[in-house]
Amino acid sequence: MAFIDLFRKKTVQDILKQVEKNEADGHNALGKHLTTRDLTAFGIAAIVGAGIFSTIGKASADGGPAVIFLFLFTALACGFAAFAYAEFASMVPVSGSAYTYSYVAFGEIIAWIIGWALIMEYAIGNITVAISWSDYFTGLLDSMNIHLPEYVQMDYLTASNGFKDATALMQGGKTFENLSAGLQSAYTAWTTAPTIGSFHLVADLPALFIIILITALVYRGMKESRNASNLMVVVKLCIILLVIAVGVFYVDTANWHPFAPNGVSGVLKGVSAVFFAYIGFDAISTTAEECKNPQRDLPRGMMWAIIICTILYVVIALVLTGMVNYADLNVGDPLAFVFDKLNLKWMSGIIAVSAVVAMASVLLVFQMGQPRIWMSMSRDGLLPKRFSKVHPVYKTPSYATIVTGFVVAIPALFLNLTMVTDLCSIGTLFAFVLVCAGVLVLQNQPNIPRGKFKTPYINSKYIVPMLLLAGLSFAFTYNKQATMAFLTNQKQVNSPEDIVTSLDQSQTKVVYEFLIFKNENDAVNSDLEALLSKYNTDETTYKSVVDSLPIDESLKYQSGFNLFKHKIPMWIFLIVLLGLTVWSFRQNLSLIPLLGLVSCLYMMAELSVWNWIYFTCWLLIGLVIYFGFSRKNSKLNRSEA
Repeated sequence: MAFIDLFRKKTVQDILKQVEKNEADGHNALGKHLTTRDLTAFGIAAIVGAGIFSTIGKASADGGPAVIFLFLFTALACGFAAFAYAEFASMVPVSGSAYTYSYVAFGEIIAWIIGWALIMEYAIGNITVAISWSDYFTGLLDSMNIHLPEYVQMDYLTASNGFKDATALMQGGKTFENLSAGLQSAYTAWTTAPTIGSFHLVADLPALFIIILITALVYRGMKESRNASNLMVVVKLCIILLVIAVGVFYVDTANWHPFAPNGVSGVLKGVSAVFFAYIGFDAISTTAEECKNPQRDLPRGMMWAIIICTILYVVIALVLTGMVNYADLNVGDPLAFVFDKLNLKWMSGIIAVSAVVAMASVLLVFQMGQPRIWMSMSRDGLLPKRFSKVHPVYKTPSYATIVTGFVVAIPALFLNLTMVTDLCSIGTLFAFVLVCAGVLVLQNQPNIPRGKFKTPYINSKYIVPMLLLAGLSFAFTYNKQATMAFLTNQKQVNSPEDIVTSLDQSQTKVVYEFLIFKNENDAVNSDLEALLSKYNTDETTYKSVVDSLPIDESLKYQSGFNLFKHKIPMWIFLIVLLGLTVWSFRQNLSLIPLLGLVSCLYMMAELSVWNWIYFTCWLLIGLVIYFGFSRKNSKLNRSEA
């Protein structure tokens, strides 16, 4: 097979002819039920979920009230990407989302890579939401005095890692009662779980339950899924408006000072959590074949969903950080927490119920999107034919829906929330980057049929280089210290928790005795992490104390390649940014999709290097499948033969 054949493309004309053929004979055709209102509701259903009920707390704790700027930046980035999605959806109104668009713009191998990435995005996204749903559901049961054992409401990795961290902290003198609630639960789950040999039977059973329930609903039909989604959206919007209406009377503007307590770095620290709060609008594009007028309704549905959700996120963030100090919001259920703290127990109960509904609606949209990606890949011969089977009565991709249920349900029993959130974010951002790039690649090709929606054209030839120069001047003036530390790979001191959890028992004893000798007044405190944290209020003092600790340098600092490896994603971003600047200058690229590409790539760079490694491993597995099965079974390959 020639190298060039890897990049063979589908034409828009051929795709549209196939859709017309499917609709004419009824074979493999999906039911058309969706309008702009339904698509907007699906978008809100997907976006308003774990973000507003869970991750907004951690992001607010990191960035303070200034986290609203992160919501606005993320909304802007998603808005740029949404323009690109909307243009493609108008041009190629079929199921498949970014996979189909990449097949048209870049060719088969890139389409396969993005399709494989989308499989991970939706599967991992569903796992994340199912775990969050389980947390809220078990919390709701606890408030009704129905207590499930810890080992059936927690995933295996959280319990295992939490047990190790809790054990290390208790060896450092911290009592069980002084551990965080999460570590206490993990320790209890691990120690009370039934065992087979050395294997602990810890699994998140409520997550399994909701996945089975939602999969059955999605299998049953689009009309039923639409009605359930619309109902759940109405419920959660009413609850959120109630939270805002009640909470605004308890806002103390003194809590908004300082507005950005941890500076720009603190605000950007929550980029993964906040971006995860927005993903889902792209799932709307997978329903293109089920829209009554996709070329008109898809762009409108995406834009309205992002605008409405951004307004809700910003207002909720301001209300939460105004009701309590931002530092108190680092909890898994921030909305319930603030009302509980203000002794408004009845509101906490309402929020708990609405969170369960909200999470279920997100799961519904994601669980609906993935089978349609698989169906599109199967139609092209890149996956086995069974994945494109459409149920004769329900008009849904039946086999793909059942497989999706298994793919999501089994990992949800064992994977932890942080890992899957970041993996979902990087997969989604990768899809956004390729869709934005696809619009740029096709912008000057005259033989491409255009849809009713086209991204407004603004020439980026001089704007992007000017923005790059402005960014460089800011970096080397206002942010010079952090910039030079990045460029010179200056070593970074570890946090008290990182130091304590990396020590063995003998090292813990040595460090504790050293700190007691340093200050005899600390002898009453046996908590080593607390002793170190006492010095952490002042950066210079803390660094001096850490320098003097009688342990190896590698336990005190991150330096050398161990530090540099975490900067690799940002270096990739900077190199690509230079290339895009040259490309935009030479080709007069459209500004909006280019800004979407740059902002999404930047958010990818803010994710840890481990996410890039896991994501790369996933793509390599996909390439093995492509060259082993998909390449020779591709319909384009068979037609050429």
